Amino acid sequence: MESNRYIARTSGLKLKDYVGYALIDTAGCLIFSLVTTLLQKYYTDILHLSPLFIMLMFIGARVWDAINDPIMGRIADTARPGKYGRYRPWILYAAVPLAVTGVLMFVRFPGMGEPETAVRTCVYATVTYVLFGMAYTVLQIPYGSLASVVTTDDKERSKLSVFRSIGAALGSIPVLLIASFAYAKRLDASGNIVLGENGKAITDMQYGPVFTGVVIMSVVSAALLILAFTMNRERVKTKPQPKEKGATKSALRILFRNRAFVAISLVSMLLLSGQMFTQSFYTYLFDDYFHANWMNLATQACTYSPMLVFMFFLPKMARKIGKKEVTAVGVTLAAAANLALFFLRGMEPSKLMWIFLVMNFISGCGLTTLVMQLWAMVTDATDDIEVKTGSRDTGTAYSVFNFFRKLGQVLAAVCVNGALLGMHYRYEKGAVQTPENLKIMYDMATLIPAVLFGVMAILLFVAYPLSKRRVATLQDEKEQTLRESYENRQIDI
Repeated sequence: MESNRYIARTSGLKLKDYVGYALIDTAGCLIFSLVTTLLQKYYTDILHLSPLFIMLMFIGARVWDAINDPIMGRIADTARPGKYGRYRPWILYAAVPLAVTGVLMFVRFPGMGEPETAVRTCVYATVTYVLFGMAYTVLQIPYGSLASVVTTDDKERSKLSVFRSIGAALGSIPVLLIASFAYAKRLDASGNIVLGENGKAITDMQYGPVFTGVVIMSVVSAALLILAFTMNRERVKTKPQPKEKGATKSALRILFRNRAFVAISLVSMLLLSGQMFTQSFYTYLFDDYFHANWMNLATQACTYSPMLVFMFFLPKMARKIGKKEVTAVGVTLAAAANLALFFLRGMEPSKLMWIFLVMNFISGCGLTTLVMQLWAMVTDATDDIEVKTGSRDTGTAYSVFNFFRKLGQVLAAVCVNGALLGMHYRYEKGAVQTPENLKIMYDMATLIPAVLFGVMAILLFVAYPLSKRRVATLQDEKEQTLRESYENRQIDI
């Protein structure tokens, strides 16, 4: 159609394009899932770092990100595109650094974790965690921006978002095998199994299986990023943004004045916070409260399995009902499921575990609606900015969006470590948790996600303005913007 000519020229994705785009998040999540699922417990139970130090370290790392992320965004926006485009080369650049820093976080040198090496252990943990964050930024900000130049078609972007979510889920599965099987029952000096105050056998995380799994996942991550680099292509060839004085400040001002961008950034922050909190805190809950480490794998299966069904009809549902409308209802369902678990806290753990898994499945169904459409909604927001202001600072936009997600990591760290401090979690070598501590652990494991997901629902219903009708109008405005940009030689097609 003539009315859709420029969008048609910058679209036309095939299965290879969707798979190649998804592989980037598969590779990234192979490393990121180590942080969300294993790192917290590795720090407390193997390196014996205090929850207070871990929380402060995570907050300090995010302070650096406040400087680092916008710098990366401006580099991506202002650098002259090379042979392979503007954002695609960064997939290749990040492959090895991300894998190396992933391994370094889990290296335990002789003596680490002992009281006499506490300061050196803290310094090493901080340095390696910050380096990982920088390597992850090099990948994630250009990756987020890539969607805007891979296709301009709203339907294809919605499908890209679904594939990206599936890729992320696939990348998050291997770590669950480590979390489920890297434990052994604690034995005393005589070789007898040590029991806790509740009469259950105590299990401890084992360093060997954890480190072996980390190395394997890091190598695979690097290989997948190299493969993904060869499978992606930029269809919109953007010109570098001018390096003018005050350009960064102007771009940031435009972003924070856009209601859609701020709202979806806050939603994404809370989503990542809720996901990281459950993934990290559940390792404690399943080990200490339920005494069933296999639940790490089972609960993630309950969380991610809905994608296998939703991937076939969610994009159509989003087009028919609206991305905002579908995701808001889904997140409300997730909040309700977690709140129900909180009110079931008086049940016997052996009976409650099955209800816990069922409610996690219901919560997973609700969250899947947002997880699968989140990146399409972000791209809608950046399109809204472009048609209203003419700003094409996509890299800067994703650096701010990525920073909001890192604030979600801070919030998760505060929630996890705050909960551990509040329940007086015993992290010393050979420590045993009391029944009173475990009751508080369960309350925090269910109530905190319920609150986070509830706030997300409110933001989607009230603050996020891109309804189905507005997105349809936005697509027409985007066609006009593309035409003007092409005629003014601001982009090539």
